[in-house]
Amino acid sequence: MTRAITLTPERRSGTPRLTPDVVPGVHRLEHAFTNCYLLAQGDAWTLVDAAFPNTWGPLIRAAHELNLRMRDLQGIVLTHGHFDHVGVAARAVEELGVPVFVHADDRKLAAHPYRYRREHTPFVYPLLYPRAFAPALSMVRAGALRVRGVEAVSELPGAGLLDLPGRPEVVFTPGHTFGHCGLLLRDRETLLSGDAIVTLDPYKGIRGAQIVAGAATADSAQALASLDAIAATGARVLLPGHGEPWLDGVESAVASARAVGRS
Repeated sequence: MTRAITLTPERRSGTPRLTPDVVPGVHRLEHAFTNCYLLAQGDAWTLVDAAFPNTWGPLIRAAHELNLRMRDLQGIVLTHGHFDHVGVAARAVEELGVPVFVHADDRKLAAHPYRYRREHTPFVYPLLYPRAFAPALSMVRAGALRVRGVEAVSELPGAGLLDLPGRPEVVFTPGHTFGHCGLLLRDRETLLSGDAIVTLDPYKGIRGAQIVAGAATADSAQALASLDAIAATGARVLLPGHGEPWLDGVESAVASARAVGRS
């Protein structure tokens, strides 16, 4: 893996950080404990997930660092419609005319990213898990409380290749939200898992492959069942929506998530 590049002089947890070529042509932008991925194909590129409103500046700087131009952004694919994945989408539509893609079952959520079904109230989690304070504070600083929804979207299919740079293949993984999708880069044996599996649960501050706590998951039983679809990809690398890349294959990530279970 290549070196990470800090995109701001600030020295605090949650600082935007770019890791070029996590796998060839896939660049990770981490901001406030949340990941976006830039899929480059020549001069053109796709953005997977859109983090927070304050991610706009780091995204521009990341594109410049990678010799990509914002005008060559061909589309934004949202793995799901939660506020921490929708952040810059509406601005990209307005300023760049970029199409945004989300599964039909998350279309309303993308437009109203705070109105999501969850199994438990999120407010008790910082009391139960003190390590959740750092992610929560970083997300607030990144604009988590003022995310605008995006209504001008195109619907993702439940499966199949997308005609976008990187040639991502949709893998339907409902449970975290009812329209959650991962993206498989088959030629690079890499799965962008969104929040179907993470390696950091921001609601608990706990690292390791797992599904997200019921504070943000609509149906944990369905999320655990969707691990079968993740395992079936046979991907060698898993790139989550939160946390570090998992390089030991999706089968071991799935085994870990099943062992952790629901919370």
